[in-house]
Amino acid sequence: MRFWFIILPKLSANAMAIFPFILLKNKAQKQDPVLINHEQIHLRQQLELLILPFYFLYVLNYFINLVKYRNHHGAYINISFEKEAYYFEQDFNYLSNREWYSWVKFLG
Repeated sequence: MRFWFIILPKLSANAMAIFPFILLKNKAQKQDPVLINHEQIHLRQQLELLILPFYFLYVLNYFINLVKYRNHHGAYINISFEKEAYYFEQDFNYLSNREWYSWVKFLG
């Protein structure tokens, strides 16, 4: 999968995937294989959902979690897309073996 890096020093998150880009706070993060793998998992999630539905479902999942956990961190860390990416971010072969819609297994 082809992607491009964009360096944004004032990025509020540590990193972010917005297809087909991976946004980073600094150039050194390009050398962090775990971070890049995490963001590549998000790019794959975005592709399989044809991009825009990914963002809708991501935000919807966040707001449902916000009601459930009553704080930003709990809401964010329990987004199914994030749960999949965090769970497999250190598995550098994951994307070559990943089944479509694997994030669904992390709902709930």
